[in-house]
Amino acid sequence: MLSILDIFRIGIGPSSSHTVGPMRIAVRFVRALNKAGALERTARMAVELQGSLALTGVGHGTVDATILGLAGFRPDRTDPDDAAKALARIQETGRLELSGQHAIAFDKARDIDLAGHIIPDLHPNGMHLVARDGEGSVLLERTYYSTGGGFVASAAQLARKPKDDRVRTGSPVPHPFGSAAELLALCEGHALSIADLVLANEDAMRPRDETMAGLDRISEAMDGCIDRGLSQRGILPGGLKVRRRAPDLWDKLSAQPQSNERESLFDWLNCYAMAVNEENAAGGRVVTAPTNGAAGIIPAVMRFYCKTADEEDCKESRRTFLLTSGAIGLLYKQRASISGAEMGCQGEVGVACSMAAGGLAALWGGNPEQVASAAEIGMEHNLGLTCDPVGGLVQVPCIERNAIGAVKAVNAARLALHRTAAESCVTLDQVIETMRQTGLDMSTKYKETSQGGLAVNVIEC
Repeated sequence: MLSILDIFRIGIGPSSSHTVGPMRIAVRFVRALNKAGALERTARMAVELQGSLALTGVGHGTVDATILGLAGFRPDRTDPDDAAKALARIQETGRLELSGQHAIAFDKARDIDLAGHIIPDLHPNGMHLVARDGEGSVLLERTYYSTGGGFVASAAQLARKPKDDRVRTGSPVPHPFGSAAELLALCEGHALSIADLVLANEDAMRPRDETMAGLDRISEAMDGCIDRGLSQRGILPGGLKVRRRAPDLWDKLSAQPQSNERESLFDWLNCYAMAVNEENAAGGRVVTAPTNGAAGIIPAVMRFYCKTADEEDCKESRRTFLLTSGAIGLLYKQRASISGAEMGCQGEVGVACSMAAGGLAALWGGNPEQVASAAEIGMEHNLGLTCDPVGGLVQVPCIERNAIGAVKAVNAARLALHRTAAESCVTLDQVIETMRQTGLDMSTKYKETSQGGLAVNVIEC
């Protein structure tokens, strides 16, 4: 099984598949170059960004992320200000230090090719890297893919077929599950909640205190992103002139915190979700949940419903929320995809909505069947959601889409807790498979290429 801590990754905006993934790929390639003993002989690097990485790469920060990865920056440890200084220095000097160790001449216009006409068969987010010596001979040449949520894979890994109809990856655990049906059967057979069962699996990967510390670090990073987003004002970068709205909404809500209007629930969720995604659009520090483009939904729901006077109770509820929602994310990752370039936005906002709905249902005392039902409802009403970012930027409609997704997740959890198992006609496995089939059938225009939908009908804001 993959770990919950693989689903939730701390990184930088604006995209997990187009920023975090390419940065990790570049780091991985330079590491392989060094391991092969060829780093010091490298005179030139050439990177070809293929498919969606090229078509929306400029707006998604893919080019800069690739350069930073080559220079040794890692998403989980990168300070956005330090990254900006490094990029400016590379641009000014025309020199790039591979992994901070070996300097080469570098010109991004020459050395990074946006090959949008190449749509790889294995995955639409392809990245081909070549290192050459001073005479032009190839030292190392490899192709990787950014598969969504910050996950990356080599061509060999993606081409490898599973032994059965389920994807088996990661570490051996006491309670492996490849479907929601298996997960629910395990919960019933061992009399465990989804959170407790997942925690038992995590125990096989590391000491429990390390898992708990990791979960706490994730929730703290989510909170920190909300707080930064609520305090930053101005115009987001990229040219669409989109103004940050979360701080103004926060000021209004803070001025009347005891408002009895039921609609104020929407305002709080909108405020938190937009704060995260405005920060993401600005290239800030965010948590993939399960992607950057959908990073605001889970933090918004968790912030609103896990806030208690007792700090220890708050910490425990957040852990339960992340363990439960993470289990649902694992199902989507294993059985379908969380990549907007493969599935459209149903694979990002839809999955995040499904995860948040399940996590909230667990917090409200729902049993595993009700948690699965909440997750199913959350996805069922996001099926077919397209990924059509205007200007190739993770701003319109992405920021508001997270706000809508957060509200929808809460309603999905409420609906699930009000219905019995006998009243459910659709299972979580069925809706995941439907999402997968819908994504495969969806036109490439609507899958993070900015070649259809709002991206071609909205010229400017």
